[in-house]
Formats: sequence, C-alpha cells, structure tokens
Amino acid sequence: MTDGLIIRAAQADDLSDLIGLYAHLIVDEPPCPPDRARAQFDRLIAMEGSTILLCHLSTQLVASCVLVIVPNLTRGGASFALIENVVTHADFRGRGFGTGVLDAATALAQGEGCYKIMLMTGSKRPSTLAFYEAAGFARTKTAFEKRFLPPRKD
Repeated sequence: MTDGLIIRAAQADDLSDLIGLYAHLIVDEPPCPPDRARAQFDRLIAMEGSTILLCHLSTQLVASCVLVIVPNLTRGGASFALIENVVTHADFRGRGFGTGVLDAATALAQGEGCYKIMLMTGSKRPSTLAFYEAAGFARTKTAFEKRFLPPRKD
C-alpha cells in the first residue's frame, strides 16, 4: 500500500465524497437524490452494527464498503456479517485499496465475534471474481435473491 493511507468509519461530513465514489460502482445509475441520500446515510452510520468503511489516500476517497453485523441465535449466538457496495475509484484500481477496506471489514467482524462474513457480487467478470478470491473470500454457497430493482449491467 501507500503512505498517507487511512481506513476509517464514515462520519456525517463524508456523504458527498461517498456519493462521488459511488459513481464508480454503477456507472450509468443516477445518484441518490440529495435529501434521500442524507437520510439513508445518517441512518446507516447511526444503526448499531452498521459501518461504512472509507479508504482515503491522503485527502482522496479511493475505496469503500458497507459492513453490517447481524445478531444471531445459531452458532452459539455468534453474529454474522454482510458486506455490500464494495467500490474502488476507477483511477485507483489494482493498487490494493479495495482489499484494504475488505481486510478492515474482516477485522471488525472478527473483533465482534462473527462466525462468518458474506458478500455477493452480480459481476461475472473474471477480474472481479479473482479480486474477491484474492481477498480471501471463497465461492462456497449458492445465493438466491428477490430483486425489486433490475440488476446492474456489467
């Protein structure tokens, strides 16, 4: 990685930078309307067990993911964790920043006693799948979903 790299939880004043970064996640999707974005962001960062991890290189936001830790009544009461919205700025891909936020999310989940951490991707790109595998995630389950919006195209 690089000097000047900081990975931390999002705070109230990080919303506009995060919305800008999300333009690199689903490139042809319009951004969330500002009022809704603020309400959803505030709800996410206030929700117990929910963290938006940000990876800054100096002052530039270069990568992010959302981590949600879910209480559980199986596995001896050990929680599980979900990761969503993994994104690295297109100009900074391939430099370890996405792996850095995934590693930080993994460390947080382990620190909370989670017995597993899960993520799903709709991408079929070999490079995306290889990225997740190189970050330590294995294709071990079959996923099902009911969608209320069409899947992103990629």
